[in-house]
Amino acid sequence: MTEIVKKILIANRGEIALRVVRTAHEMGIATVAVYSEQDREAPYVDMADEAYLLPGDTYKDTYLNEDLLIDVLHRSGADAVHPGYGFLSEVATFASKVAQAGAIWIGPNPEALTDLGDKITARRVATRAKVPPVPGLNESVSDIRALYDFAHTHGYPIMMKRTDGGGGRGITIVRSDDELRSFYMNHDALQGGDLDEYFVERFIDKGRHVETQCGRDSHGNFAVYSTRDCSVQRRNQKLIEEAPAPFLPEGVHDQLVNYSRRLFEAVGYVGLGTCEFMLTDTGKVYFLEVNPRLQVEHTVSEEVSGLDLVREQITIADGGALTEPPEPRGHSFELRITCEDPAKNLTPSSGTLTKLEWPSGPGIRIDSGVVEGDTISPKFDSMMGKLVVTAQDRAAAVARVRRALGELHIEGVPTPASLFEQVFRDDEFTAEHGHAFDVSTKWLERKYLGRAAAATRAGQPASLSGAADGGAAQVESKPTETFVIEMNDQRVKLTVPLDIVENITGSARARDAKRPTQPLRGSGLHQAASAKPTNADRPGVISAPMQAVVTRINVAEGQHVAKGDLLVVLESMKMENYVYAPAAGTVTKIFVAPAAGVEAGQTLVTLDVDGAGVKPKSDVGQAAPSAQSTAQHKGEVQ
Repeated sequence: MTEIVKKILIANRGEIALRVVRTAHEMGIATVAVYSEQDREAPYVDMADEAYLLPGDTYKDTYLNEDLLIDVLHRSGADAVHPGYGFLSEVATFASKVAQAGAIWIGPNPEALTDLGDKITARRVATRAKVPPVPGLNESVSDIRALYDFAHTHGYPIMMKRTDGGGGRGITIVRSDDELRSFYMNHDALQGGDLDEYFVERFIDKGRHVETQCGRDSHGNFAVYSTRDCSVQRRNQKLIEEAPAPFLPEGVHDQLVNYSRRLFEAVGYVGLGTCEFMLTDTGKVYFLEVNPRLQVEHTVSEEVSGLDLVREQITIADGGALTEPPEPRGHSFELRITCEDPAKNLTPSSGTLTKLEWPSGPGIRIDSGVVEGDTISPKFDSMMGKLVVTAQDRAAAVARVRRALGELHIEGVPTPASLFEQVFRDDEFTAEHGHAFDVSTKWLERKYLGRAAAATRAGQPASLSGAADGGAAQVESKPTETFVIEMNDQRVKLTVPLDIVENITGSARARDAKRPTQPLRGSGLHQAASAKPTNADRPGVISAPMQAVVTRINVAEGQHVAKGDLLVVLESMKMENYVYAPAAGTVTKIFVAPAAGVEAGQTLVTLDVDGAGVKPKSDVGQAAPSAQSTAQHKGEVQ
């Protein structure tokens, strides 16, 4: 039981909000949830002690609205804020506002968030702490000659990385002088000089992604709860994680612990966080980044340590001492169950969950934010839940995963379950002598995802065009009615779902009895109009496949582009979506600018397609087929 924290505002939603509610209740702490209109009937809202509506149609208006959340903090009387992961969990300004409001921020202080949030600053912190980062330049890109010097010294390929990137977001792999020159010229000339947002690192072709789940309290105590291996990835985003990290070369475990301690001490870190490293096939350990929050994959560390890491977060934030973790027991895997189609290169898909049966039995844990009947949108994060499997050792855990996958039944949407079945029967992954470097961060893509995604005539991945043929059901806002009432002699407004009003008055007509759909963590709030037929006969209209923010425009009006050329980069919930030209043509008009918000179906660019003689209409907002896109997700939220 804590001494100071009595009521926690959870500034998040979905699966992670429910996760925090459960631990807080076990600790005797009251909880305050926030919810958008579409989340009104979500399980976490019902389980929290109090819940407050966040009015608005977009995440900017709701879950990313710092001032509105601070207002809820004051209204509820909460004395602490847990940010979960994603949304505002790494935003220093929000952490500062929480502290200024007199509440406890359950996470590292704003200064640590700032030091570690920018990738160049984080590299400098690592260098100062004598933790070697991946070879690169600790300065933003400003001179192409410096880039050439680096590339010719270290060799191609190299990575151009955004300073505010993460989880595969903001990474461009450059393989030649010509590609480097094109990258530099595009950004310098077309983006108004956003090259200061990029730095360069050597691309490590064969390496394992290993990390440490760490904690440090205000008394200076430090602990690594477990190591993890997260090398099974697609598009630089984790898909399978395990703890502890297997097959580490001699001395590497101690090196990981020492490096992690130095990083936390260098910034005076107080709280839980993850230090991420690249382990090369020669046994070298390089620093990647620190994630100053809870990670999606914290579950496997909990399973092998026997500790509740959310409880640890609350205890440390409350001024208590961290729990010294025991030696890891057994082995645990986490499989991210996403709405992604392995037949289409794991392209995010959509649809309605017509059947959902999770496995059970010994060693099975399910962390889920959806139930049967929910609608999954391709707009944002495609993760539906996490299947966590634990056994006495790695071989037994592999066998248990196979059994669990046999019990998992999901219908209505594609999932990677069939791909997981192949991975967990692959000798390179399961053999005791394997996984060391056979399974590197590019292993899954090379072995199982080598084919390009199927596409429609307009160049849009087939899984993103489901709305055209009814494949993607729309999430309908639940109608409400507002009354003015008096409560304890105070005049207040009461907003009630219309179906409740109709049941009370007895005037309801027969209504659709289908369960209201719940959007996923990261799924869109603002809903698009009813599905319209695709405009396959208008291939020159390039539309946004999701609600997002424009981060980069790679072309100029009047420029001729080839099929497959990158046109626009979109970002939402730390996911990048690359929009490519579906055909060769000339750019006739650009409708958006960097930092602009766009809705799904909104026109981004129009092309005069070679040989088509088509002059597309300039109809911003007209739903039209998007260009081929490749999404990159950060699970933690991911």
